[in-house]
Amino acid sequence: MSTAEALHPAGDRARVEPPADPDAVVPAAASVDLHRVAEPAVTLDRLPGRDLAPAELLELVAAVAADPERWEAHVAFGEGGRRHYALLHRDAHVDVWVLCWVPENDTGWHDHDISSGAVAVTRGLLVEHNLAVGAGSTGVPTPVPGGRAFSFGPDHIHRLTGLAPASVSIHAYSPPLWRMGQYTLRGGVLRRRSVSYADELRPLD
Repeated sequence: MSTAEALHPAGDRARVEPPADPDAVVPAAASVDLHRVAEPAVTLDRLPGRDLAPAELLELVAAVAADPERWEAHVAFGEGGRRHYALLHRDAHVDVWVLCWVPENDTGWHDHDISSGAVAVTRGLLVEHNLAVGAGSTGVPTPVPGGRAFSFGPDHIHRLTGLAPASVSIHAYSPPLWRMGQYTLRGGVLRRRSVSYADELRPLD
């Protein structure tokens, strides 16, 4: 079965799930099933020419995930624990990426500065960690299996880790990433450092 068939099985094409709630305390816990998202209004071929809201970014990553011809050729897995990623699209309002994961990959705690975002896991299994007082360095973990997606606003701080080998995800951000914030959590004290979107995210602590 192709990835597109897996994301859009025959007879299951009605959009029946609401968009992921960008105001959810744990965005990944409000993830939606990509099998249930069909004919999204926002795709790479139908961009509105403005910044996108989290719900629209969710539609976009669902559309890209369902079209593996746009990203399959970029799938690769780096040596020595390096995470492989490739830019699929970038304009004045949105950028779209494919990321490839192995279990040792860890972004560390980060935000996306002024950008909202959405993540669709096309295969494998990722874990989204959310900061929580008293939860320790791993925060609140939420598994996100292949076939699910979630979105978030610009105030969101999280970390993503690979859990299953050969996992792949599609990410979209609006406005497009330029700066991001990386965080250290030491002795209960959180500190932020601004980094370029081109830098590979890794734990700072």
